[in-house]
Amino acid sequence: MESSAGLRERKKEATRQAVHEATLRLTVEHGFDHVTVEAVADAAGISRRTFSNYFTGKEDALLHGEEQQIRDLVRTVRERPAEETAWAALRAAMTQFAERVAPPEREWALRTRLAMQHPSLLARQLANHAALEGDLAEAVASRQSPSEKSVRPLVLAAAFLSSLRIAMRMWIEEDLAREPVEVIDEILDEMACRFD
Repeated sequence: MESSAGLRERKKEATRQAVHEATLRLTVEHGFDHVTVEAVADAAGISRRTFSNYFTGKEDALLHGEEQQIRDLVRTVRERPAEETAWAALRAAMTQFAERVAPPEREWALRTRLAMQHPSLLARQLANHAALEGDLAEAVASRQSPSEKSVRPLVLAAAFLSSLRIAMRMWIEEDLAREPVEVIDEILDEMACRFD
């Protein structure tokens, strides 16, 4: 029999996902500036107060999918073989993640375009990345030898997440001409010579 805590967590995640999808849909229909938290709450079938229990604002709700993807990527890095170097583990985790998740390109493109156009959304995205950098740095730190400097995992995590952000921006500027993973690989190849 399933525990009530596990069921409760799944229900919470389902609510978060419903709010995220409502925010995304309303943003496509009306534009980010014209979407209100009240409208998102109505579209998701929840109260304004319930919205506030899950997200601090529409920026957080819109970026929820991206945050979940990065958390999944961090888990994938932790699961990589211990003998891989940190950068190799990050690269392999990205490849493995992309094959497993295959996120909808439309959502990636929309979030990236919106972040490029709306300072409040870009600020929230960068804050999310900064918060997740610590988790990624911790996953990377377990791969370094005790003689290596402790700043290296932070640099690797920041460089990796910045590379992903740059790749998404290039992908948008190229008008989605290539697969996003192809652009990510190109950027990560540029960084590889510094971290391999």
